Amino acid sequence: MNPDKGLYPDLNADLGEGMGTDAAIMPFISSCNIACGGHAGDGVSIRKTVHLALFHGVKIGAHPAYPDRENFGRISVPISEADLRESLLIQIRQLVGCLMDIGEGRLNHVKLHGALYNDAAVDPRLANLVVGLLQNHFPTCILYAPFGSLLASVAAAKGVPFKYEVFADRRYQGDFTLVPRSTAKACIDDLNQIRQQVSDMVWYHRVKTIDGLYVSIKADTICVHGDHPKALSIATMLHGMFSGQNAEPL
Repeated sequence: MNPDKGLYPDLNADLGEGMGTDAAIMPFISSCNIACGGHAGDGVSIRKTVHLALFHGVKIGAHPAYPDRENFGRISVPISEADLRESLLIQIRQLVGCLMDIGEGRLNHVKLHGALYNDAAVDPRLANLVVGLLQNHFPTCILYAPFGSLLASVAAAKGVPFKYEVFADRRYQGDFTLVPRSTAKACIDDLNQIRQQVSDMVWYHRVKTIDGLYVSIKADTICVHGDHPKALSIATMLHGMFSGQNAEPL
């Protein structure tokens, strides 16, 4: 299989979650997903992260979640569609309001967080809710959605701009969903394995599943989880891969 040496993908990170490494990571990414109150973040952290993004020329996105700070947005929450829609609007508008107050930057994208990200990828009710919300309130905003997901399919059908997101530091199941965090091998900690997985996804359009099989995938934007213990090292390494310093496929 010949590698695809086309345009390099966007590199994003989930920030504003109180991990203390945002300022160090920001120079090595091209877009950021800012927690805006659902699972983490508040007015102060949003403003601080926005200023960092503006300083480094990083595209700004909202990172809304189920309203569940207690569990960091990592469990599915029983909530009505009306209440979830209102919560998401409040979260995204808090970030938009910050941008308006500062008078710089714009909302480039929305990426769901945690359990809501996983649920909306497979649940038609949630997928339609999220896509409809963007269509009605933020029509020029890009949706970051997992490859092979119902969320991406609904966005395509409704004409909402989207990018296929893949994960540098998480293992995949055969249906393109992530291995649950409750599983021991859900996260990848070895930097060489992360580099290999990203190289496979970007240049060979494939990813090795937890079962050891390869499935085809497309990567428009690559996520580094800001709460990964090696987040800074991962971001630095991937930036090197896509900046010409070490850009050859493995």
